[in-house]
Amino acid sequence: MKKLFSLFALLLPILTFSQEKGLDEKINDVIKPAVDAMASVFFYKPFASFGFDMPLVVLWLVVGATFFTIYMGFINLKGIKHAYQLIRGDYDKPGDAGEVSHFQALVTALSGTVGLGNIAGVAVAISIGGAGATFWMILAGFLGMSSKFVECTLGVKYRRLNDLGEVSGGPMYYLSEGLSRKGYAGLGKVLAVVFAVLAIGGSFGGGNMFQANQSFAQLANVFPVFVGNGFWYGLVVAFFVGIVIIGGIKKIASVTDKIVPFMVGLYVITSLIIIFVNFAHIGDAFSEIYYGAFTADGISGGVIGVLVVGFQRAAFSNEAGVGSAAIAHSAVKTDEPVSEGIVSLLEPFVDTIVVCTMTALVLIFSGYAQDTQGLTGSALTSAAFSSVLPWFKYVLLVAIILFAFSTMISWSYYGMKSWTYLFGNTKKMENVYKVLFLVFVVVGSSASLGAVIDFSDMMILGMAFPNILGLYFLSSEVKADLKEYFRKLKSGEIKKFE
Repeated sequence: MKKLFSLFALLLPILTFSQEKGLDEKINDVIKPAVDAMASVFFYKPFASFGFDMPLVVLWLVVGATFFTIYMGFINLKGIKHAYQLIRGDYDKPGDAGEVSHFQALVTALSGTVGLGNIAGVAVAISIGGAGATFWMILAGFLGMSSKFVECTLGVKYRRLNDLGEVSGGPMYYLSEGLSRKGYAGLGKVLAVVFAVLAIGGSFGGGNMFQANQSFAQLANVFPVFVGNGFWYGLVVAFFVGIVIIGGIKKIASVTDKIVPFMVGLYVITSLIIIFVNFAHIGDAFSEIYYGAFTADGISGGVIGVLVVGFQRAAFSNEAGVGSAAIAHSAVKTDEPVSEGIVSLLEPFVDTIVVCTMTALVLIFSGYAQDTQGLTGSALTSAAFSSVLPWFKYVLLVAIILFAFSTMISWSYYGMKSWTYLFGNTKKMENVYKVLFLVFVVVGSSASLGAVIDFSDMMILGMAFPNILGLYFLSSEVKADLKEYFRKLKSGEIKKFE
């Protein structure tokens, strides 16, 4: 607790300055040119002249996911049963190096992906591409499972443990060391540094400010008395975030393994209530999703437009190929890297195939998929749920605040590991990062920093460029490790533990 109050003592002068009138506009003026420059690259549409309007970054993610799915022999199908056995603890061996269990690593990573992308992202996809966009979201989630497998396997394989048993891992390490072993040391170092810089920026924006900003917006929408009090909301949230992140990955995992099942369960149960009420129409709903995916005419450019928007929203939601989850999974207690790669398959499955599909079904059953009534994002999802369950806006508020909180604490870990990779793995550097992170919680709650948030979101997506390029170089060794892992599993060398 003393550490927390020390951090807030450092925060006060910065937070007071952040309240200066017009500061957000000044920051926007500085950041906007960078945002525009990044957008021209990340959202460049190389095949637009052929009617294929997919941005470069989404195409990069989808092509990579498709390659890894085929190259790894459809591990996204073969590994599901074993993934369940692993998170259940069947193969947890006492004494394995690491800091958290398979289940805790999974929910820590899930807390960074399950969130506003599921609530608002699906609504955006359907409002633009109709119900058919859901089909392409599901397909993108299915393919993304393979990207998660490759990056999380490598995250554990190339992680580093210090004398205290604390783990540092993720793309920074497998890009630098893995490519060095293959004779591409220079390229690996450059890709690792680029990834780390992008991850830090993404942690401050998309993993922090955006979450604080949108959770406060929902609070003020439900309870107008809070309008104009974002600064104080931010202080409260920063306090609780600070309590958790000071404890490191073990504390983060101990919080997320309680919050994530609860918040996902809350959202899923509410969705299931509406789905069961409309169960007689579920066949019609899936028909609408399927036929809308292939027969759309005039909706955002027809079938190609629906495909693009579905893939794009799925990529933004589950972050498969971005590399962020590999940082969390690296802390797992195991001496078999492939086992954690298999566990990570469940992330896109839960995030996109389960949660996003349920949201889409509710939108279809409520009629809002056919007529959005001018609404979009979380407002559309809230209206759809509330049309059946009038009290749902309060449930959604709780879900959004919990989603935002869990996303912030997970991304604080991603950003801190990237920060210490660049500036040294010391307590001093960790504390510098944590102070900055907590500052941005308050700034995100109290200011309208649109350009900064856009900039940081693009940084998260930008992480996919160095990450997937490195994964192509390293995929052959992952395939060999996977083959050897299943051989040992079949022979009994890898044993079950009671």
